[in-house]
Amino acid sequence: MRTVSSNVHGAPVSAAILVGGAATRMGGVPKALLDVCGQSILDWLHEVLSPRFTDILLVAKEPEPYRGICDQDQTKVLRLALDELPGRSSLTGIQTALANAQTQHVFLTACDTPFLRPALLDALLAHLRPEDDVVLPRKPDGYFEPLCALYSRRCLPHITAQLARGDHKIIRFFDQVRVNPLPVATLLQADQDLLSFKNANTPEELRSLRQTAARLRQSQEKKQ
Repeated sequence: MRTVSSNVHGAPVSAAILVGGAATRMGGVPKALLDVCGQSILDWLHEVLSPRFTDILLVAKEPEPYRGICDQDQTKVLRLALDELPGRSSLTGIQTALANAQTQHVFLTACDTPFLRPALLDALLAHLRPEDDVVLPRKPDGYFEPLCALYSRRCLPHITAQLARGDHKIIRFFDQVRVNPLPVATLLQADQDLLSFKNANTPEELRSLRQTAARLRQSQEKKQ
């Protein structure tokens, strides 16, 4: 069995990247494979996740674009999990990730957020308690960020029942489980500019990601 990351309490945690979106506004191109400053968004995410998790799932509706990455690229320790549930939504991806996880808790991230800050990920892991079912950031506007979050396998029956009702809104089951929000102050200390939530739903947002990546690289080079 592969080893996995542990939180501050020593409990093992896996990670999963949801790559099952249709990306219709991006011309159907898999968003995880979009180029941002010379590397794919998946590469950006892998750089942050791989030092912390050696069990990382790619949750996909169409596995073909990722088979080579999972089966042949030995630089990436990735497992492919096929989302075979009816419909296409982030909630079916979460259900698939939890059903395939080797651990009680799984960190879930969207596939189009290349600037996931290591400090935020570390803060979420440190905030996780064994009894928590969902740990996620509360943003300054008061809203949760459910696609940068830790979920317990105890959520599975609630998610399954919700999907059976045709309800795909992630936060709908939160009142049935133990949710432990990451405080706004902790979020801002870890990611002052909220770069972790900057994503690519449209070509315009992709251009913005590339501009941000260029600035980050320039800032990093100046510090070296």
